[in-house]
Amino acid sequence: MQVRWGVSTGAILVAGLLTGSGLAGTGGPQEAADKEPAPSVDIELVIAVDVSYSMDLDELAVQREGYAQAIVSKEFLQALRGGPNGKISITYFEWSASSDQKIIIPWRVIDGPETADAVANEIMRTPVRRGSRTSISGAILYAMPLFDENPSRGFRRVIDISGDGPNNNGPPITPVREEALGKGIVINGLPIMVKEPSYPSMDIENLDWYYEDCVIGGPGSFVVAIKDRDTFKEAIRAKLLLEVAGRSPEHRVVPVAEKEPRVSCTIGEKIWQDRWGR
Repeated sequence: MQVRWGVSTGAILVAGLLTGSGLAGTGGPQEAADKEPAPSVDIELVIAVDVSYSMDLDELAVQREGYAQAIVSKEFLQALRGGPNGKISITYFEWSASSDQKIIIPWRVIDGPETADAVANEIMRTPVRRGSRTSISGAILYAMPLFDENPSRGFRRVIDISGDGPNNNGPPITPVREEALGKGIVINGLPIMVKEPSYPSMDIENLDWYYEDCVIGGPGSFVVAIKDRDTFKEAIRAKLLLEVAGRSPEHRVVPVAEKEPRVSCTIGEKIWQDRWGR
C-alpha cells in the first residue's frame, strides 16, 4: 500500500506529530531470520539526495541545510525517543547519473543530541557538488546493498529519495522499484517542484504524481512534494519526522494494483531521446 500526499508546508503535520509518536501498524517490523539478533535500532534510513545539474546551487545548499537542521531539531529528537529502541541508523548519499553516487555520511547511529549534531555537522562540512543526468533507478540500485553493510539492524528499512525530475538515465524505474519492494524495503519520495518546468532542465508537470505512481512503494510509503522554496526545509523536516515515528500522513490509501500511472514511468527517458536521440 502507498499513500498519495503532497504539501507546500509541513507546519500542520509537524504539530500533529508532536502530539504523540511511536511505530504505527502501517510500517510493521520485518520478518527476521531465526539466527538474526533483535533489532538494535528502530529504522535503517538511507537518504538519497539528487545533485543533478537541474538543481541550482541555492537549491542544493538549502537541501543540505534542510536535512542537517531537521536531524538536530527538537521535534526530530522527540520522535526518536518515542521508538522502541530510541535510536535510528542513517546513511546519506548524493546521486545524479546511474554511475554517479557518493556517500556523504556512512552508516551512523543517532541516539540523541550529540550524535545528531555530529551527523548534521558532517553533512554541512562536505562541499556541494553537482552531476549530470538523473537516475532515480541508479540511486535505488545503489541504496539496496547499503542495508547489508549496516552493522545495525532495524524494524524497518527505508530509502528516502529526493529529486526534481524524472528518471532519464540507467534502467527503467519500475522494475528497480519492484526489486527493492521485494526485499522488504520501503521507498518514500520528496519531489522538488519549486521551479516552473523548462526545456533545458527537463522538468515535468506533476512530478509528485510521477513519484507517487512510479517511484515510491511499500507499506505506508508516501510523498511530500515541495512546491514552495520558502517551505523547503520545513517539508524535509516533516518527512523525516514521519519516517522516524513510523507514521504515514492521514490521506486516502490507494492500492497500487487499482490504478494506472497518471504520468508515464518512462517520460524522462522519452524526453531525453526526443531531444538528444540517445
